[in-house]
Amino acid sequence: MSTLLELLKDGQFHSGQALGCALGVTRSAIWKQLQLLEVELGLDIHKVRGRGYRLASPITLLSAEKINRLSPDAPWAVQVFDFLDSTNAEALRSIERGCVAPFLVLAERQTAGRGRRGRKWISPFAENIYYSLVLRVDGGMRQLEGLSLVVGLAVMQALRGCGVPGAGLKWPNDVLVGQKKIAGILLELVGDPADVCHVVIGVGINVNMQASEEVDQEWTSVRLESGKIMDRNQLVARLGEVMAAYLERHRLHGFSAIQHEWEQNHLWQGRAVSLIAGVTKVDGVVLGIDRQGGLRLKVGGEEKAYSGGELSLRLRDDS
Repeated sequence: MSTLLELLKDGQFHSGQALGCALGVTRSAIWKQLQLLEVELGLDIHKVRGRGYRLASPITLLSAEKINRLSPDAPWAVQVFDFLDSTNAEALRSIERGCVAPFLVLAERQTAGRGRRGRKWISPFAENIYYSLVLRVDGGMRQLEGLSLVVGLAVMQALRGCGVPGAGLKWPNDVLVGQKKIAGILLELVGDPADVCHVVIGVGINVNMQASEEVDQEWTSVRLESGKIMDRNQLVARLGEVMAAYLERHRLHGFSAIQHEWEQNHLWQGRAVSLIAGVTKVDGVVLGIDRQGGLRLKVGGEEKAYSGGELSLRLRDDS
């Protein structure tokens, strides 16, 4: 199936006869493989009598070799999978198998992608980036302070460098363009955070997706913002370079060295918001973040700080 995809990925018409000759199979076998591509990968394939078959839109498949060539100084190995339940889940399994960090897990498609608070992350084949970077953390909690916010900055800067100048941050783990989500971050920790542990940095970026009826919030993509199809290998390579620089800065100087830069890029700075934790809601105005990455709100004339993985931030109607 991957060989057939390689032939079709240019988005041009290819006759059944030409495809059959290239693969050494019958036209009937080509037809069956095309049906599998549609059903299993969710690809839209146009079939026109007398012209043949083509993908509705060209695709570029992920390639560890190409990513390494574009970013030769990246300090981690790259693994690319056609299918995974989720890249974070595979990363956690790899840690259990004894794989040595750092390493990066990528997938063309996730069948059970997930975001924060157990939400489903929509993961169509060969359209977006599903990215899980595994790091070993030695020496305690200081290296984890504000880490998801540091990752958000790296994702934002990579997007700006790839044609999305309006990308900005929303506390704690989203990258937005205006009010539309373009990327999300999910961190998972295994081991002893007071000693030696591993952190899985999960990143999902909408790259070439143009339509989805499954997403339950406003969203956008690199393609929708730039008007161009993006080679995801280039974005992965760029993200790796930016991520490595931010992670090293964080390791050497702590989150406080990055705090001001994050606040400067927070789209909801000074806005009236509601902070939601289960059935509890706190209304306030965003003042910024503290030295550990917690949200600072002005609530009833008093400054308060909030942190935690189950918190959700919403703009108030009067903002």
